[in-house]
Amino acid sequence: MPICPHYLISQTGEAMINTSDIERPPQQLIETLSSISSATAAGELCRLGIRDPQILGPIPRTPGKTVVGPALTLQFMPKREDIYAVDEYNDPEKQLHRHALYHTQPGDIIVVDARGDLSSGVFGEMMLTFFKGRGGIGAVIDGCIRDFPYAQTLGLGLWLKGTTPNFHTQTNIYPFAVNVPVACGDTLVMPGDIIVADDDGAVVVPIKLAPELCEKATAHSEWEDFSRMKLEEGGHLRKYYPLNDEARAEYEEWREAQEK
Repeated sequence: MPICPHYLISQTGEAMINTSDIERPPQQLIETLSSISSATAAGELCRLGIRDPQILGPIPRTPGKTVVGPALTLQFMPKREDIYAVDEYNDPEKQLHRHALYHTQPGDIIVVDARGDLSSGVFGEMMLTFFKGRGGIGAVIDGCIRDFPYAQTLGLGLWLKGTTPNFHTQTNIYPFAVNVPVACGDTLVMPGDIIVADDDGAVVVPIKLAPELCEKATAHSEWEDFSRMKLEEGGHLRKYYPLNDEARAEYEEWREAQEK
C-alpha cells in the first residue's frame, strides 16, 4: 500500500481512499471577480501584499477562454520504488487523480502540481470529459495532458505546460494527495483559493483577500474603461493613465452620468 495521506484501512484490512472536499467561496465573489482580468487581479494583489500571484509555467491553450472559480488541488510526487508499485493501480479506485475529479461541482477549476513534468499526461479525454460533465470549467496544470485534440473541443479553459501521449503514471510521477496545499508552478495554491485565468495566464487569489480585491479591482476596471475611452479619442497618456487630478474629476462626472 502506498504511503499517502488519503489511504485508510477498512475493518477487513482493505485499503480505501478518503479525500476531503474544498470550502467554496460565496458565489458573489466569483461573479464580481469574473468581470476583471488576470492582469488587473495580479496588479491589485501586488498592492495588497502578494508580490507575484501568477502560476508560472502553464500557458493558455484555449485562446479567448476566461475562467474564475475555486481550486480543487491535486499533488503529484516522484515515483520511488519502495512506495509506488505499478500493480497498486490495477484497481481504478486507487487512482487518486480520479478522486480529485470526484469532488467536482459546477464552476470548479482543477489545479495540478505535476512538478513541471513533460512526460506524464495528468488527465486524458475521458477524465476531462467527466470533469466537464460535472460542471468543471478549467484546468491549470504544471505538467501535461494527453488527447489534446479532443480536450480542446470540450469548452474547458486549459492552462498547461505541455502535451504528451503518455498516461499519468507512465514515467516519473504519480498522484499523491488531493485537496491539499500545492506548489503549482512554484506558486502556493490552497484548496478553495480562487483562480482567475485568461489569455495572460492564471492568477491565484487568496480567499481571505478576495473581498478586498473585489472592491479595489472593480474600481480599477471602472476608471480604466474611462481612461481607455479618452486615450482612443486622442487624450494624452500623462493625463489619463493613470488619471491625474484633472482627469479624475472628469471621470467622476462621467461615472455619475453613467449611473443616471
